[in-house]
Amino acid sequence: MAAELHVELVAADRQVWSGEATLVVARTTSGDIGVMPGHQPLLGVLESGPVTIRTSDGGTVVAAVHGGFVSFADNKLSLLAEVAELSDEIDVQRAEQELERAKAEDDDEAKRRADVRLRAATAAR
Repeated sequence: MAAELHVELVAADRQVWSGEATLVVARTTSGDIGVMPGHQPLLGVLESGPVTIRTSDGGTVVAAVHGGFVSFADNKLSLLAEVAELSDEIDVQRAEQELERAKAEDDDEAKRRADVRLRAATAAR
């Protein structure tokens, strides 16, 4: 079994992150899934949630992902997201304001997006 897998995290508008990893955890419609080198091939639908990537150099990359697809084959993992942003790109204060506004307007979709952004931002710290 290989010691690492190649990961591509791509949003509709840009490549968010690319590199080698030892573990990736993401939320799918079937629940949370962890993918390590040598995992069975898979194809799934991503739910909104934080994606955690344990890099080969021992670091951690966390991203807020909102929908999309995940596929794995031949030690290559592709996360194709509708929207994705790295935790260090997230303005926590703005995300908190968006969450409060969404609660006041009773907008479930906006609440979910803001919550995912806040969870990703705090998970990386």
